[in-house]
Amino acid sequence: MLKNKRSPWAAMWALIRQNAWYFTGGAISTTINILIGFLTPAVLAELFDHYLSDLPSRLPAAVNNVLYQIMGSHENIKNNLWIFGVAIVLINLLKGLFAYFKGFWCAIGSENAAKTLRDKIYTHVQALPFSYHVKASTGDLLQRCTTDIEMVRRFLNVQLMSILNSILLIVIALVLMLPINSKITFISMVPLPFMLIFSWRFFKVVIKAYRNTETAEGKMSNVLQENITGIRVVRAFGRQQDEVEKFERANADHRAAGLKAAPLDAIYWSSGDFFSALQGLIVISFCVYEAVAGRISTGDMLILVSYSGMLLGPTRQLGRVLSFTGRCMVSLSRILEVLREKEEPEEPNAKKPDLSGDIVFDNVSFSYDNQKVLDKLSFTIKGGETVAILGATGSGKSTVLHMLQRLYEPNEGKITIGGVDINDIDRMWLRSRVGLILQEPFLYSRTIKENIAIANTGSTDDAIDAVAHTASAYNFINESEKGYDTLVGERGVTLSGGQKQRVAIARTLLKNNSILIFDDSLSAVDTQTDRAIRTALKKHGEKLTTIIVSHRISTLSEADRIFVLENGRISQQGTHDELIKQGGLYARISNIQAGNMEEVL
Repeated sequence: MLKNKRSPWAAMWALIRQNAWYFTGGAISTTINILIGFLTPAVLAELFDHYLSDLPSRLPAAVNNVLYQIMGSHENIKNNLWIFGVAIVLINLLKGLFAYFKGFWCAIGSENAAKTLRDKIYTHVQALPFSYHVKASTGDLLQRCTTDIEMVRRFLNVQLMSILNSILLIVIALVLMLPINSKITFISMVPLPFMLIFSWRFFKVVIKAYRNTETAEGKMSNVLQENITGIRVVRAFGRQQDEVEKFERANADHRAAGLKAAPLDAIYWSSGDFFSALQGLIVISFCVYEAVAGRISTGDMLILVSYSGMLLGPTRQLGRVLSFTGRCMVSLSRILEVLREKEEPEEPNAKKPDLSGDIVFDNVSFSYDNQKVLDKLSFTIKGGETVAILGATGSGKSTVLHMLQRLYEPNEGKITIGGVDINDIDRMWLRSRVGLILQEPFLYSRTIKENIAIANTGSTDDAIDAVAHTASAYNFINESEKGYDTLVGERGVTLSGGQKQRVAIARTLLKNNSILIFDDSLSAVDTQTDRAIRTALKKHGEKLTTIIVSHRISTLSEADRIFVLENGRISQQGTHDELIKQGGLYARISNIQAGNMEEVL
């Protein structure tokens, strides 16, 4: 598993092993392609030395015999030198064919590896606890799932074989040059150690530079994602210029990080050009000197000059490969950071009990970022009861609701449903039967019908109609241009706040709920619609345990019991009339909403 790999190098090797057949095909094609590349100088050397200068042939006797049987005598070949042109064309066509095979196999292997990474990181993100998503930056997470994976794919597709290409070119060139002239071969090798040391130093520096670039790009992506997602809020408050300035700052930071990395390539390639030019000048000078002295032939000089270029070229290319490798390792390490985050643990022996029993909070405490949210909270909700919770912002209402779905777990105390500790209940079972409707529901950019049916994809049209009626959504859906087939736009942008809440209620009712939670999810509907939904809900499920969180007293007033939550504890509980008589927070808010300012004062 990639998440268990300690380093990006180990993870990269795991990806290569998973697609070993494809990358092996790419490696074989690369090797053959390189070997064929050495033939062109050899053919030209044979032409100049054996057929134009009558020097001994470089080819083995067996090869020459076959050649003479096909083409005739030495003189016949000498009189038809166009054969060498044809041979060079065929050699390059063959070289191109194996270059195609290399690209073909590497493309398949790299695409498979990228798909594996995307599947793994997406599946892993789905299994991460709610606490991770609360803290994670969406833009940065998106970049790791897209840009960083693309960087790994490009490395496997192109640079992996470039490493093999560079190594083979250097080794084969040295093996072929040494028998011709060892002195010139060693002279050709003089710049190599300097280039290798310089490339390695460059690699270490470039990793740090590109890590800063990736971090800056992640922050910029996050700013962009937040702005596009919240464009309605930006427009509503006239914050366009502020958002532009915010993006410009993030973009400037990204540019600054990029400018720090950019000169590194320029320094490396200009240095490489210098070493390459110097080597070429030295090798050509020595070759001319040796040729004039009669120690090497024209063909020898042609081969030595060509092959010496193959020595430094790959060394220079190695720097580009190392640069890209550094960026790839940074990207892969960022992907591994996500994959190493602990998933919600699997519970093979978890229970799947009936959830229609009493819900009991027993001395439950919970802290978030060292700030206590719930403080020894205790209360009981009877099975089938409708209760309401009232509390100020930050009093712990949403935390209580999240705990009922095991999105958070208590630091102290315990929660039981029907006498079963909630920590012993299978998470998927619990969440499939605890319906949670949020104040700001998320709708997909699909039709209204698809958004409702997503809770139970096998639902019939009659079942969808029934929950739409219960949620008081049927009328506005029926009046829409295409009815249930109306597209709601991204995040439900084409619907009003109340319409989105009613679609979300209908969607949740389509589940097999034992517990239904309204997290201020009736706030955007008018009081008449609010009452109609609550009345329909009583008929929809008489044995359904319902929890309503709201600041609207008219929504809370008809609950069987009302809990007032202050500073993480229950300060009051009772019916509407009982709480009005008690005074306190509930009575004050009720009087404010009723306009009884004298009572408030």
